[in-house]
Amino acid sequence: MTAADASASASVRDAAALRIVWSTELLGYDFGFGHPMTSDRIDLTIALAAQLGLLESARVEVVGAEPASDELLTTVHEPEYVAAVHAAAERGEPDLVRGLGTRDDPLFPQMHEAAARVVAGTVDAAMAVWEGAAEHAVNVGGGLHHAQRGAASGFCVYNDAGVAIRQLLAAGARRIAYVDVDAHHGDGVQDLFWDDPRVLTVSVHETGHALFPGTGYPTETGGPGADGTAVNVALPSRTGDAGWLRAIEAVVPAVVREFAPDVLVTQHGCDTHRMDPLATLRVSVDAQVVAAHLLHELAHEVCDGRWVALGGGGYAILDVVPRTWTHLIGVAAHRPVDPATRVPQVWLEVVRQRYGRDAVPVMGDGAPATYKPWSSGYDPADDVDRAIRATRAAVFPSLGLDPDLD
Repeated sequence: MTAADASASASVRDAAALRIVWSTELLGYDFGFGHPMTSDRIDLTIALAAQLGLLESARVEVVGAEPASDELLTTVHEPEYVAAVHAAAERGEPDLVRGLGTRDDPLFPQMHEAAARVVAGTVDAAMAVWEGAAEHAVNVGGGLHHAQRGAASGFCVYNDAGVAIRQLLAAGARRIAYVDVDAHHGDGVQDLFWDDPRVLTVSVHETGHALFPGTGYPTETGGPGADGTAVNVALPSRTGDAGWLRAIEAVVPAVVREFAPDVLVTQHGCDTHRMDPLATLRVSVDAQVVAAHLLHELAHEVCDGRWVALGGGGYAILDVVPRTWTHLIGVAAHRPVDPATRVPQVWLEVVRQRYGRDAVPVMGDGAPATYKPWSSGYDPADDVDRAIRATRAAVFPSLGLDPDLD
């Protein structure tokens, strides 16, 4: 072994297994009383993960984030838009053309600083993974996937995933795969890299015929310079565990393997859950855990474990979000939590005192979370199978894959 090899091996041993982006300052991203995008989702998640001991390992590093600079933000966002966010935050000036001051994205005083801090956290997570300071990284406050180049959209002011992907490319990554399993289509990230052959965007979501943002159809496959690098599975409303997991298994591994990314970035919006008030999929916490494991294993298979996992949507703030994202942290820390585990009594008591009601006392929903793999055969009478088939037919050939075999 050469000295350089020994130094590299020591660096790997010394690196954190997991970097978690968290500080109380990150709770500033909150649109106010009554808005679904409350920072309580993040606060309760980190508290639950801490109660389960997931933050205590010597190989888990918890780091905060300062707000991203305007220079960093404008690697993705239009300078005029960043200036408009500053004006909205500092002077309370709405800009409805740019989505600022709408019902979805109402103004709040720290809007720029809070959103910029989320971006910096995700960029730090991505660069830690790229540079070998951490094997995996999680920012449950990230995943603001609807933000556009020049506008806020769908509770998202700045697109943290987009900025992080841009920074990875600038740092030398040749290809990045972004996989989004939120109930809503990851339109903002897709649009940012629509014509960039270095970035694969994959979104498995409820059909745009029924749900915001009304996009994400199988025929959206990328721009002229990047055909096949946008992959969309538009699932029927009320799809449950078996169909949702079958769709992920039937599409995601094949396209990610073929693309062979250097880094895997994933968005784990848990508004797919049957209790979520803003979508109508019927997925369990247990199935969301299965998906997290699948993506974790895929990162180890295709890109040496370089995995950046983000939060996203999820509006059942007591009974779903904290459990789902705590499971995500456990998977990323290589310390998965058994869904049969009891939720710590201390955490339950905090919820009871703060919100005046009991939360679900077990880490899972007791669902089997099983599915038939795509290789078991296509059923043309099944709505989910038709959705899967439409995606495979639309995009697999552009990636050199056979929609009937791969």
